[in-house]
Amino acid sequence: MKTVYTCFCTEVIHEGHRNLIRQARRYGRVIVGALSDRALIRYNRFPTIPQEERIRLYRSLEGVDSVVLQDDMLYGDVLSLIRPEYVIHGDNWKTGPEAAIRARVIQQLEEAGGTLIETPYTDNERVRRLDRQLREKLAMPEYRRKRLRQLIGMCPVVKVLEAHSGLTGLIAEKTVVEQNGRLDQFDAMWVSSLCDSTAKGKPDIELVDMSSRLRTIDDIMEVTTKPIILDGDTGGLAEHFMYNVRTLERMGVSAVIIEDKKGLKKNSMFGTEAEQTQEDAATFSAKIRAGKRAQLTDDFMIIARIESLILERGMEDALYRASAFVEAGADGVMIHSRRKDPAEILEFCDRFRAQDRATPLVVVPTAFHDITEEELAAHGVNIVIYANQLTRSAFPAMQRTAEQILRCHRAKEADERLMSIQEIITLIDEL
Repeated sequence: MKTVYTCFCTEVIHEGHRNLIRQARRYGRVIVGALSDRALIRYNRFPTIPQEERIRLYRSLEGVDSVVLQDDMLYGDVLSLIRPEYVIHGDNWKTGPEAAIRARVIQQLEEAGGTLIETPYTDNERVRRLDRQLREKLAMPEYRRKRLRQLIGMCPVVKVLEAHSGLTGLIAEKTVVEQNGRLDQFDAMWVSSLCDSTAKGKPDIELVDMSSRLRTIDDIMEVTTKPIILDGDTGGLAEHFMYNVRTLERMGVSAVIIEDKKGLKKNSMFGTEAEQTQEDAATFSAKIRAGKRAQLTDDFMIIARIESLILERGMEDALYRASAFVEAGADGVMIHSRRKDPAEILEFCDRFRAQDRATPLVVVPTAFHDITEEELAAHGVNIVIYANQLTRSAFPAMQRTAEQILRCHRAKEADERLMSIQEIITLIDEL
């Protein structure tokens, strides 16, 4: 009997999946591949139930002969192992980033003498409602909050993009690229103090209060599902920080990063050019402990940002503080530098990893932007934050557009290089 293979990545079975199995039965015995958790993340989906539970769900379906785990979204692992005569899939993968997966499957089938069968994708109100329900589930605080920890455990490096509004949140949420036959995307969002302040036309000196910061987070959360890391500046007074931890945790924020400075906060890129004072390690450790005592779940993360290299206090001071802050309960360490050469960052990472193999390391490669995620991961980095690139790209583009309209006294010249309203609208989901 011939073998028919199909891959599922769903947590909710609907009529479209059942129809696909019925069609597959016409050609032979049906093997369903359960896309693994690691592969799902790269496939722009995030599991809310474990892969073992998804495998049991697929095995229970009428018409399914067996289920295997598929760890490669390009099908390479299972097709070479199973060598099916047929692969069956809905016709919804002919366009967009998923077209690269389709092309790879066709190539592999041609080499092995197999055939691709495509069935019309089931698209009706019930199916759309189920999809919306799954997205809403992913957006719920109890699911969103724990995803950063899960990603750290599953991904070689967690890629985080700055977001400062609902629209930039949607860009971080929905941007998917195909490269070398693979799909890639951002894993989480960074709500930056700098970008949030800039969007409001205010200086980055902790002038925008926490209530305003929370409204920005709420705007982003309303239209996205990916985890959020908040730039918490200095964290403020320890007594206030405890309450803010509770609020962020309740909202579903995954982590807050606080820096070991005190007094009037200035952006780190000023370095020693602006007067900045580093908090002593014992006081900052006490703030971390206060925050950890306040939190109610194991999901939320408090990450300590070390400014020793920024303020030219030296490597030994940075390493000492990292050890002290982890001992105080910090769930991660962020090391920062404004040098264009990443050498001191890599030295810190290597020396920190020699004494601590487990605590997550966070890096923001704003100044040393030549280094790749893979190179940082090789030195033990877990999270890479692209902290302000959307803001920095938007401002010059908007300024040029404004100048061009003034010069031409009409919008035609500017319009030729603008995204259409229709394209923007496609980012926004309708209920």
